[in-house]
Amino acid sequence: MDILLVASAFNSLSQRVYAELSDLGHRVDVVLASQGDDRIRAAVHEVRPELVIAPMLRTALPEDVWRAHTCLIVHPGPPGDRGPSSLDWAVAERAPQWGVTVLQAEAAMDAGAIWAAEPFPVPAVGKSDLYRNEVSDAAVAAVRTAVRRYAEGAYKPRPQTDASISVVWRDAFRQERRRIDWQRDDTETVLRKLRGADSQPGVRDELLGREVFLHGGHPEDRLRGRPGELLARRAGGVCRATRDGAIWIPELRPRKNSGDPAPFRRPAASVLAAWEPGLELPESEAPLELPADRHTWTDIRYRQHGDTGFLGFSFPGGAMSTDQCRRLLAAYQYALSRPTRVLVLGGARDFFSNGIHLNVIEAAADPAQESWINLDAMDDLVEAVLRTTDRLVVAALAGNAAAGGAMLALAADEVWCRTGAVLNPHYRRMGLYGSEFWTYSLPRRVGPEHGHRLTTEALPLSAASAERLGLVDRLVPATTGGFPARVERLAAELAAAPGLDRRIADKAAARAADERERPLAAYREAELARMHAIFFDPRASYHALRSAFVRKTPSGSARPLTMPEGDLR
Repeated sequence: MDILLVASAFNSLSQRVYAELSDLGHRVDVVLASQGDDRIRAAVHEVRPELVIAPMLRTALPEDVWRAHTCLIVHPGPPGDRGPSSLDWAVAERAPQWGVTVLQAEAAMDAGAIWAAEPFPVPAVGKSDLYRNEVSDAAVAAVRTAVRRYAEGAYKPRPQTDASISVVWRDAFRQERRRIDWQRDDTETVLRKLRGADSQPGVRDELLGREVFLHGGHPEDRLRGRPGELLARRAGGVCRATRDGAIWIPELRPRKNSGDPAPFRRPAASVLAAWEPGLELPESEAPLELPADRHTWTDIRYRQHGDTGFLGFSFPGGAMSTDQCRRLLAAYQYALSRPTRVLVLGGARDFFSNGIHLNVIEAAADPAQESWINLDAMDDLVEAVLRTTDRLVVAALAGNAAAGGAMLALAADEVWCRTGAVLNPHYRRMGLYGSEFWTYSLPRRVGPEHGHRLTTEALPLSAASAERLGLVDRLVPATTGGFPARVERLAAELAAAPGLDRRIADKAAARAADERERPLAAYREAELARMHAIFFDPRASYHALRSAFVRKTPSGSARPLTMPEGDLR
């Protein structure tokens, strides 16, 4: 079928719906609702879709569009749920289970007939993590069911007047409900409020006499202080006392009218340091191998089971700053000092990596120079993985990977990918040529022709498509919660495989042969020359695209779109 996706942003769910419907053989086009109703009407006229699907929509579709065409809305709530803040309420009310409903557009919000619905569990994670994983799995399953039912032609969608459906309207979840009372709220309450707003909109609060939005929250088991007091810093985050404990806050976002020139999310400690250079928070270090009885936050961890090492990392939004790259490289070098035969890279859930940290770069006094330093640190990390010849390295992707983060995964010997992940192995939509040894890693996996197509078309790939192309070696059909255990079992089997020593020896020989043919240093030098020219050219599109992405302002033209312009993160 010809399907048109209408989305407020080409976010993780919109990308996955695009990729998986394309895998089914449908011809899928995308138009951004942010370009206005006339642009949506023009896209409908040009594409003449058999079906319109809105996987993520903050505004209503034009009435003339939904009256003339079947338009399906993906609503992140169970049947009968209505309102703009469904997931916020699910997190706030500690719902053990929630759902996604695909319903037909009509005049009243979320009131249309139901084409499909899928339930999902609600673990104690941030709302954005929940959205990219459990919600995404349920949404794609529901969309696939709805599309199949529509194509078959016999299914009659269930009206919400059906007696079996309980209609519940939930108001917008405003900041007044999110407000933290540091004197009265216990740690569990504070964490729930922070998790319900971890990516957007954040929790409005006050620090050092300024209004700021808090993003993300994790428990701390040892540090204590007066409620609301700043206690320590770690890995760019800050620790703050509650009435009965303490929590870690990884990121802060200054208000737009605060006078801060960088009013967007970035590491919390750097925001506070810019406001008050003399602020001295003690560094609270956490061991890389965290004891099992510790309940504290750190973004990088190492553990070992027999002959298998697991280097876990989880960075907000998947972005990796210079500091994060350097710390992860140090942790990788530590992991290499341990006696293992297999080393697994990747977090337990959510993003693998999206490459360099555009927010930190945009906030820097010299964004071009910070881009250069960040990329150099990322290249150091990727090169260390490529040069590892004494064991097998596995990249285990619990979630999405893009740009340099995708190339970090490809540097490993094997890439294992949860079936719900989306890959964007390209840089073009941020105006970049790319680095991280992509000119070596990508062609050796998919060949020069496919490598060129992937980097020039710059489209999202489902995990299944990535596996068919050779970017992924093993698909792991697991829920988000079940992925770590599956990876651990697979890694143990790999470490015990009788032919592993031979594989490691063959790997070392192949790396030596590749080095003789063309050294890795030559790939790095050529890529960095192209990137240096972009970074230090003030007219390069990268600077405008980066700024628009970080500051959430329009960037592309209003021309007809097959795919939207801008970053695919």
